[in-house]
Amino acid sequence: MARWFRSEPMEYISFIVNEDAAHDCLADLGRMGVIQFTDLNPDLTPFQRRYVSYVKRCDELERKLRFFSNEIEKFDLEMISAGTVDNFVNSPTLVSGTTDATKRSGAQLLESMEVELEQYESQLRELNSYSEKLTREYNEKVELQEVLEKARRFFMTDAPRLAVSELTTGTGGTGNQAGLLESEIRPDLDMRFSSITGVVATEERVRFERMIFRATRGNCYIRFAQIKQPITDPESGNMVEKSVFIIFYKSESIESKLKKICDAFSAHRYSLPDMDDSPAVEKMLTENAQELVDSRTVLLKNQDTRYRLCQLLAKHTERWTWIVLREKAVYHSLNMFKADVSGMLRGEGWVVSESLDAVREAVEHAHANMDLTMPSLVDHVPQPWPTPPTHFITNKFTYGYQEFVNTYGIPRYREANPALFTAATFPFLFGVMYGDIGHGLFLFLSGCTLLWNEKANDNAKLGEMGEGMHAGRYMITMMGFFAVYAGLMYNDCFSLGINFFGTRYQFEGQGSGEVEEGDVASLKGQYGAEESVYPFGLDPIWHITSNELLFFNSFKMKLSVIFGIIQMFSGTCLKGLNAVYFNEPLDFLYEFLPMVVFAASMFIYMVFLIFLKWSINWNSRMLSATCIDPYSDTWGSADYDGEWENCNNGNNNGYCTPWGYACQGGDTTAEKCPFDFGGSGDGCQPPNLITTLINIALNPGNVDEPMYAGQGNVQNILLLAAFISVPILLLAKPLLLSRQQHQPIHHHSEDTEGAHGAHGEEEEEHGFGEIVIHQAIETIEFVLGMVSNTASYLRLWALSLAHSELATVFWEKAMLSTLNVNWFAAFLGYGVFAGVTLGVLLMMDVLECFLHALRLHWVEFQNKFFKADGVRFTPYSFKQIIKDAA
Repeated sequence: MARWFRSEPMEYISFIVNEDAAHDCLADLGRMGVIQFTDLNPDLTPFQRRYVSYVKRCDELERKLRFFSNEIEKFDLEMISAGTVDNFVNSPTLVSGTTDATKRSGAQLLESMEVELEQYESQLRELNSYSEKLTREYNEKVELQEVLEKARRFFMTDAPRLAVSELTTGTGGTGNQAGLLESEIRPDLDMRFSSITGVVATEERVRFERMIFRATRGNCYIRFAQIKQPITDPESGNMVEKSVFIIFYKSESIESKLKKICDAFSAHRYSLPDMDDSPAVEKMLTENAQELVDSRTVLLKNQDTRYRLCQLLAKHTERWTWIVLREKAVYHSLNMFKADVSGMLRGEGWVVSESLDAVREAVEHAHANMDLTMPSLVDHVPQPWPTPPTHFITNKFTYGYQEFVNTYGIPRYREANPALFTAATFPFLFGVMYGDIGHGLFLFLSGCTLLWNEKANDNAKLGEMGEGMHAGRYMITMMGFFAVYAGLMYNDCFSLGINFFGTRYQFEGQGSGEVEEGDVASLKGQYGAEESVYPFGLDPIWHITSNELLFFNSFKMKLSVIFGIIQMFSGTCLKGLNAVYFNEPLDFLYEFLPMVVFAASMFIYMVFLIFLKWSINWNSRMLSATCIDPYSDTWGSADYDGEWENCNNGNNNGYCTPWGYACQGGDTTAEKCPFDFGGSGDGCQPPNLITTLINIALNPGNVDEPMYAGQGNVQNILLLAAFISVPILLLAKPLLLSRQQHQPIHHHSEDTEGAHGAHGEEEEEHGFGEIVIHQAIETIEFVLGMVSNTASYLRLWALSLAHSELATVFWEKAMLSTLNVNWFAAFLGYGVFAGVTLGVLLMMDVLECFLHALRLHWVEFQNKFFKADGVRFTPYSFKQIIKDAA
């Protein structure tokens, strides 16, 4: 964990490699994943880089592999896994699954893959084009068959004969009369209708019919008949519902309009023989049916060939993709190198310090394998360096918490890492808000389920939500654990208290069942004795008392303030540790120390008062200022910690305080109290802490209800320390910085001395003003932030209260109200109770508590020390590149 506290030490190195060994060198470095290269050619465009042709070839290979993946998905085939990424990265390069384990150069590897993938792509594209053509022909034959059958049925059964023969002359006339009549026949009296038949998509049927009606003004007759089986679209491959149509019309102008409409709606038109010629229709049906069978046979054969080819591709596509990603990463990194000397490449970058020797060894090993005479060089680059990147070595448990912090901002190089503390405090504060044994157990078991399926999910392709749940599996488990722990402390399980160890309170008449509402419970043993203290958590009897809400509110509110102040003060201490580590004495002396003084004077003192009030036996103190008859049963009670002294000397009214003060009647509490702490209570009355804290600033030195001797003087000293720390925090650092930056300047000329002097004063005033403004913002943010952030931590109390009250409402309204009705009502009530519990408390409230705990860490805790302006270390790593691409 100490290693996780600060980022890994980094070294900025420069290395020179031979161009022939550069590929193998970077291949070895990519397996290690410990170096981040710096681009030494920022002025060059991507197309001017040295290895841009290789990157383009990799892009082309990626395009082909994406094409293969899309074709494989069309057949719903699963991609055969290439194994784990770790095994692939550490294995020798294999091409297309061959058994040749010899490593090939980058150029040879790309050439072999290009040849192989080009062959597969051409085969698959040829089969696809042939399949599209066959599908189109097959669909046309299917549509023609349907058109023939539907048209024949229409002419035979659904409509009378629509075509009539030509108008001819009557019999019995003379030949001259017949000739005269024939000469008078007009062509417009021919009543035979023309027709267009075809197929249109069913979803376009209504629009198609409406368009025809409007275009022809109703001068046509149209009938539809839906095709039962959907037809495959050759372009998209989707199944489309289609309908046969037949249109009757009587005009050439209408015919041209109808053809244009059919083309606009992508309707296929078919020419049919005269439906009165039955033999011709039957012959056409028979021939088309035979062609339909032949087309289907060829189409299925084509589909089977494509399927088998995709099966073959599915075995190697993932491995090919990983190889291409690896080669592309190598050449992309080589493009960052600079060719200072012919045949040599120079690169620079950041490397993890402890891996520097391994990097040097990998570079030398790559050169040794190539039998090159020119040696390699790996050396440090003298400072000043660029801004070092931040890198943390994480494991399965710490990864989620580190990403949790990185989402807000990357820590500075070697800055204290908030994730180390977040790993403990985040699930704990979540548990404080979500504390419930039953609900927390559901969350804990959900996390355990994710841990149980960890290995299966590591290699599975999960969605965005699934990936997030898998990455935070340990966080979810810890959240559930602390929710159960806080639930045990609250003794709260689905809003019910559980009597684990037996309550320490008892009502009068409890044994006989004669307890009535309003009765007061008393402890079974003496105050503070072992038999009167509940062993773990809160006593379950508080859940049935009338002052339950008052007690839990007071307890959880104080608990929230304590946790908040401790966490914020810890953040302030981390600021001091950073100042010491980075050797910044001004920050330590004039920022950290005043902040600690201010926080301790006002807020740590508040925590001290809370614990002090909890630790005092107020029953004994209040009893010490109470007048009691020495002969009553109360006299000698064990509630008083001191010795009882009788004061009956005849000078009083017969009443005494336990410590021997003779009561006169009308005595004040201060007179009867033995402590002499001052104020109206003199130390014998429990104070209102809020009033006490407010009076520290508004009424200094005056404590109405003190808890210890000299409390007023102590609070005056603390208030003075807090007031003194603010101007120190505001002004000390800017003044010292301005004094350090002030350098006397000596000039040879009086004219130039005046000019430069005025310019120097302007720069000095400008720099000093910026420093003062920055420090003023820092001071205001800290002073006001301590107050507002302390109030912000009250969300721990508010959300815990909301959770318990919602659980109580759901239990009482859904379950208790139905249990005494009948079994069916109880069954329905349980369903409602389970539903709202799942939807509201196990889902919505989990998210709500998560977000509030997130805010407490990002704002209230981290802003005390966390700069969040670091640069993330992005190593040249094949493993990370492949995971990101997936």
